[in-house]
Amino acid sequence: MARASNRFVCQSCGAVHGKWTGRCDSCSEWNSIVEEAAEATVPKGVSRSGGKAVAFTSLDGAPENRTRRLTGLKELDRVCGGGFVPGSALLVGGDPGIGKSTLLLQAAALLARAGTSVAYISGEEAIDQIRLRAHRLGLADAPVSLAAATNIRDILAALDAPDAADVAIIDSIQTMYVDTLDSAPGTVAQVRTCAQELIRVAKRRGQTMILVGHVTKEGTIAGPRVLEHMVDAVLYFEGERANQFRLLRAVKNRFGATDEIGVFEMTDAGLAEVANPSELFLAGHSDTVSGSAVFAGIEGTRPVLVEIQALVAPTALGTARRAVVGWDSGRLAMIIAVLQTRCGLNLGSHDVYLNVAGGLRISEPGADLAVAAALVSAHMDQPLPLRTVVFGEVGLGGEVRGVGQADARLREAANLGFERAFIPARTKKGKKDTGNLQIAEIAELRDLFNQFDAPAKPKAIDAV
Repeated sequence: MARASNRFVCQSCGAVHGKWTGRCDSCSEWNSIVEEAAEATVPKGVSRSGGKAVAFTSLDGAPENRTRRLTGLKELDRVCGGGFVPGSALLVGGDPGIGKSTLLLQAAALLARAGTSVAYISGEEAIDQIRLRAHRLGLADAPVSLAAATNIRDILAALDAPDAADVAIIDSIQTMYVDTLDSAPGTVAQVRTCAQELIRVAKRRGQTMILVGHVTKEGTIAGPRVLEHMVDAVLYFEGERANQFRLLRAVKNRFGATDEIGVFEMTDAGLAEVANPSELFLAGHSDTVSGSAVFAGIEGTRPVLVEIQALVAPTALGTARRAVVGWDSGRLAMIIAVLQTRCGLNLGSHDVYLNVAGGLRISEPGADLAVAAALVSAHMDQPLPLRTVVFGEVGLGGEVRGVGQADARLREAANLGFERAFIPARTKKGKKDTGNLQIAEIAELRDLFNQFDAPAKPKAIDAV
């Protein structure tokens, strides 16, 4: 029999090392290697004797029709693709104190009031703490089954019973443990095994399993990366503690659109839904301020209008500074290079600050033209025409490329009272009724300067 020995496992990627090191060779994470007890015997291969052959079927069979479970929170249902799917597993992550437990407790109460049996199992809080939150939120009368447990063996015995709940919430998966493993709760082996056992029960009994996950300082789910592959949907709850608004974003969803967002507002009575996020992100917007452009973007299936702010100021240092909030800094450097090379706008001797108002982070390339418009407006100290929205992708040659779902973006702008739109050049087939919007098609980035009162091509500024 092999001698039992300890091993050193990275808690970020699961790589096994022969000895402790400060940095993992596989994922380059620092201080993520933890000593764990290894198995006393080497696992043997699987024998084919006594196995039962897997039964195969065809693709043309009728799928089982399972009605989604609507939570009553429209923003949460939207992010999930129309409600919770029976037999699915969801992973909800977010920073500490962002409101994950509050959101799930509200959803559990609404589901229970609608007749769905819900079990809320907490490994971090006592029963009285959950009751205090329920009283504060006005949810104490909801028939939610509460439990405080961390042993997976005990939890599975309750969830695998004939009268088990239809929806189970585990808060959080990092606090659960399997007593057959010697490693501590939260380690790679414990998280992976606990999640596997819970998901197996949910698939077999048709339950909806919701797992709450902690996040690392980089903002990713703590524990093994395989955890995100095991579940059917991964939702991130984002926001700043100083800001009352929260964003629920789907980064993976087997039953709906990815990158879908739900917007909530944190109040004294819990999380309140924001029906029109565009009005939220445009709060305080002024058309008379230079360096401001309204971008018509798409988040999942929802068109969202957001303000992009730019500030261009002469630098007092030898190297100009570039500061970005809510957008890709590499993308900003590319737009500045295109403006300088193709349009003669020299920003090399100026500090450039870019901000996406409202706390939203934009990742789609359709914001290129709006960023360029904000930079040109800030450099010329001239605001864009009143009530104007902008979208389009900018290429390295200075050309402006089309983006998807242009009609949805224009309809959202028209509904909010905008009058003009700077968009990429369209073909005859792509030209549709845009209502009262005045469309200015921008084929080349230099055409953007014609929309201002200044000359078409600005005068280049010599470097200081």
